[in-house]
Amino acid sequence: MDHPLIDLVNARIQKAEEEGAFDNLPGAGKPLRKVEDPENEMINRLVRESGSKPEFVTLSRELERLRAELRETGDRTRRTEIMKDMSMMDARIELARKAWSK
Repeated sequence: MDHPLIDLVNARIQKAEEEGAFDNLPGAGKPLRKVEDPENEMINRLVRESGSKPEFVTLSRELERLRAELRETGDRTRRTEIMKDMSMMDARIELARKAWSK
């Protein structure tokens, strides 16, 4: 089943073509650039252009911060807390990666 607006979209595209809106576009006649994840390229581009970072990137940075804190901490109680936090962070990163790749 087609989207309910498909006829309207097609009509507007056809009108734009007839008016020359697609003539002389930058990169016309050149091959498209290669992308690693074609299915998610649009969302990835929007994230990049908005300056956002995927959640797993932010979480990975937090994990690195925890690792640095663990290296510098001598208190056994605090080290245990940090290791628990790191374990939870690993799980959150894995879930975020899976969600991002869908």
